[in-house]
Amino acid sequence: MKKLIIIIPILLFVLKGNSQLNNWSFNGYIKDLGMYYKPKVPIPGIESNYLATNIIHNRLNFKWFASNELTFAVEARNRIFFGQMIREFPEYDQIVDIDNGYFDLSETVFTGNGWFMHSIIDRAYFDYSKGNWQVRVGRQRINWGINLVWNPNDIFNSFSYFDFDYEERPGTDAVKIQYYTSVTSSAELVYKIGRNEDETAIAGKYQFSKFNYDFQFLGGWVGKDYVIGGGWAGDIKGGGFRGEASYFIPREKNNGSVEAFVASVSGDYTLKNSLYLHGGVLFNSHGAKGKAGGRSFFDQNLSAKMLSLAMYNLFGQFSFPITPIFSANFSGMLNPSDGSSFIGPACTYSLGNNLELMVSGQLFFGDNETEYGDYGKAIFGRIKWAF
Repeated sequence: MKKLIIIIPILLFVLKGNSQLNNWSFNGYIKDLGMYYKPKVPIPGIESNYLATNIIHNRLNFKWFASNELTFAVEARNRIFFGQMIREFPEYDQIVDIDNGYFDLSETVFTGNGWFMHSIIDRAYFDYSKGNWQVRVGRQRINWGINLVWNPNDIFNSFSYFDFDYEERPGTDAVKIQYYTSVTSSAELVYKIGRNEDETAIAGKYQFSKFNYDFQFLGGWVGKDYVIGGGWAGDIKGGGFRGEASYFIPREKNNGSVEAFVASVSGDYTLKNSLYLHGGVLFNSHGAKGKAGGRSFFDQNLSAKMLSLAMYNLFGQFSFPITPIFSANFSGMLNPSDGSSFIGPACTYSLGNNLELMVSGQLFFGDNETEYGDYGKAIFGRIKWAF
């Protein structure tokens, strides 16, 4: 596996340098992310009341257009972690080195004193299109979500809003068959490969347009549950209006799962002065009505069934382009049941073509054992160059 992870990036660069291969595409980015983290309470065994770390992140996206119908794609994510947090938590690489797919394409390639390098292939598929049919096989992003923050319909590869440095989002090992019934409608069937029944998923989706809205309905078997759901996307007087919901029913009694209805609704609008406003609400019937603490910030088992530990969550955001190259963003979440909250300020500045600087924060507030109250506060600085 280590040899595979190392050989693929080298091969991509070699292919990129061959000007005769016009049916290939290659792009990616390099970015450096620094983090300063202050936990809410001192961590036992650590003298400092803060932790700092740094991540050098390189992404490589490669596609081969073998014919008009057939495309092959491989995308790799390579990161070097180093700094105080890595020294204080030697097991940190084990938290990072997790692959939830059927194939383990994740590897800690190198380790040292206070640093390690991790690589993962999060896209590897071939795509065949012919007429109204499209078939994609391999590790891919199955994006059934509609909203911008919480996606109850994203049953194959859910993501966390707080993982802002992973724009591409996770993939899943699956076979996807799609048939376009018209220009604005299609039927889709996905089989997610699992090592056992509890990790397997088979679901279908039908989407269409009506009354200037896009609608979708879905249903199937996802792990321990059957699921049915649906959603919409449209606008009201120029403002975006979206919603989606899923109902999860255990496939068997006493299998460790419970019924849950998860729904989210959001709206967004851009004013004439370019001020962007966005708000949303999440409901989870199985969520806590009181204190909703208990999930680790590094939890890798996020699912569409448990996007929040609370029964209710509120989201708000506004952003504004102060100048053509400098923009500001402010977002926040609130758990109205336990009073805990999150605030996320961010500023982005363009340093030139494909070069960007960002400064942001993730500030969590609340009492002990509340949903956001135990995380503390973090400040990030990132510089990114895309090629």
